[in-house]
Amino acid sequence: MQNTRLNNLFDAIARRLGQWFINPWRRLSLLIISFLFGFFVGNAISTTAGQRGFLDIVVAAFLVVLTEATSRIFYSQGFLSRRSLWVDSLNFLKVGFIYSLFLEAFKLGS
Repeated sequence: MQNTRLNNLFDAIARRLGQWFINPWRRLSLLIISFLFGFFVGNAISTTAGQRGFLDIVVAAFLVVLTEATSRIFYSQGFLSRRSLWVDSLNFLKVGFIYSLFLEAFKLGS
């Protein structure tokens, strides 16, 4: 890639954000926000897919594939050596999503 001013600007912004998220409290707060956003997305998808009724199988298959792809990214050998922030936040998003689906299942079962 060429070394342009725009490229230098994006590199500087990415470097500063990376340094900003080195702080453990900021990292933890971003992971908690990711978990809660996954919880919200899980509730929203389960209620809208359940409301429509005719896309249940397609949505369920897509969500299983998405969850398994996220697990594959998180638990692969190359990413374990260097735990990046976006992989951790993607995993927390997945955990929040699955947790919300379990709670929806318990609500429907009772």
